[in-house]
Amino acid sequence: SRSWISNQPGQGWVLFELPEKMRINRIVWGRDRTEKYQDRLATAYTLEAGLTPETMSTLTFVPPLRPSVQPDENTDRFAPVKARQIRFTILSTMANNRREPCIDELEVFNTAGNNIALASAGAVSQASGSMTEANRHELRFLNDGNYGNSRSWMSHEKGKGWVILAFPQEQSIDRVVWGRDRQGKFKDRLAIEYRIDVCDASGTWSTVADSGDRKTFVENETPPVGFTTAGLSPEDAQKAKTLIEEKKQLQKKLSAQSKELLVFAGKFRKPDEIHLLRRGDPEQPQESVVPAVLPVLGSKQLAANTPEQERRKALAEWIASADHPLTARVMVNRIWQGHFGAGLVQTANDFGHNGTRPTHPELLDWLAGDFLRSGWSVKALHRRIVLSATYRQSSRFETIAAEKDATSRLLWRFPPRRLEGEAIRDGMLAVSGRLNLKMYGRGYNLFDKRGGLSGFKPIESFQGDGLRRMIYAHKVRRERDAVFGSFDCPDAGQSAARRRESTTPIQALSLFNSRFTLDESEAFANRVKQDAGEDPAKQIHLAYQLALNREPSAEEIQEAEPLVKTHGPAILCRALFNSNEFLFLP
Repeated sequence: SRSWISNQPGQGWVLFELPEKMRINRIVWGRDRTEKYQDRLATAYTLEAGLTPETMSTLTFVPPLRPSVQPDENTDRFAPVKARQIRFTILSTMANNRREPCIDELEVFNTAGNNIALASAGAVSQASGSMTEANRHELRFLNDGNYGNSRSWMSHEKGKGWVILAFPQEQSIDRVVWGRDRQGKFKDRLAIEYRIDVCDASGTWSTVADSGDRKTFVENETPPVGFTTAGLSPEDAQKAKTLIEEKKQLQKKLSAQSKELLVFAGKFRKPDEIHLLRRGDPEQPQESVVPAVLPVLGSKQLAANTPEQERRKALAEWIASADHPLTARVMVNRIWQGHFGAGLVQTANDFGHNGTRPTHPELLDWLAGDFLRSGWSVKALHRRIVLSATYRQSSRFETIAAEKDATSRLLWRFPPRRLEGEAIRDGMLAVSGRLNLKMYGRGYNLFDKRGGLSGFKPIESFQGDGLRRMIYAHKVRRERDAVFGSFDCPDAGQSAARRRESTTPIQALSLFNSRFTLDESEAFANRVKQDAGEDPAKQIHLAYQLALNREPSAEEIQEAEPLVKTHGPAILCRALFNSNEFLFLP
């Protein structure tokens, strides 16, 4: 509220006339300041700890510059500006402009945090020129959403070039991210001097960022010294060091205060007056209605003039209330479903008349009450379920019980069930010794591309990040994983309250003949040979221990030993991956 704003996007100037000629040695400015630290920071700047103006003049301050450009990733931030097009101009490259500059991906983010530069988002690219090498360094790779040298654009001129991205409609942007090679394999052809311009809907171009405020690019550079105490007495030098260090801490606090946090939020407004509609016709409003829950669920009701934020708060408190008839029961049922494969109410998304009735209504009510008494502790609920006799019983088959309850809905035994598709894949990787436990970050691809509407080619062999847990797999709507999608793994275009289990020939064919199974069987066999040696009997024992967590029986050893001697352990490993004992619980 106490700031100056230019009337021109991305540029402007101010002029101060001093009352008389005087000597100055610094300029302090900022986008946003916090008064909490201003007085002390001013004291630090003017060296009021005892240093005289004469000794202050001997201190040399290095102006704060942004880090120099880096081959992997660079970010240019600026005040939000309207843009229909953006131009990235390369003015010079490293190694004295002897090579053509290269950009693996140019990303432009709007104020909502979305990358609007992607071709899949409708952005159209053009350039001063491109290398003509087929399938490498083409302009179409500039904004295809893929990183790396093989998916990069390269100018046809040494040391310079430009690219332009045009958006389908004008956008408010505040950040550009670019790099030579995000994968960090290549560090040549890096643009070290550049300029970023934007064009609004009227066709006016303006500069929003450039390399002028970055440090000079030097490979393996060391940070410059912030100040020098040459010419100061030991006492003044110590005071200067103390004060400069305090200044750094104060600047960090100011920087933390001024950081803007982006959140997804709605704008509250005055709620509309709501009426019942005669036969659903909006042209025939009847009596007005107030905010309330359905009478069958409770008596919560608010005044008609209650602000929207109060309505939301009241609804949230009612949902999480101990008196709510459904919340605790629904959550308990979901957790029970995770442990037993099916909830006490089979229709986890529907507790109404269209859903199924609970098999054990008293148990559901008791667990819901215990859940509330524990303070909504999910951990305590998990502990109570897995320590129960019902959960710990075996899955042994009983003919008399099966005649009355073939599907074990009454839980006379632990209901056996097949692992989910994701767990099967992760289990195979864990047993083969190739599971990548890396956490966080960008997921891996199951198909050859991410964008588009059709034509997704499944990836058959995986390495590196492709061996991570399947929770990190990038889902494509309406496309299922080539192998494990057949195991009732839903695609990303629908919500499934509970996965149904089916048994189809394609499951057996996929799990026995897929490239993934062959690769992991071979890796499993290599692990067995490395740890057990060349003795077939020892290899069989270790394979059973790793895959099924038990020793093989005498009959199993007798059947497997000729197979391993003739064809090697990979065949046995492949058979174990396809066994019911590996695929089913318990």
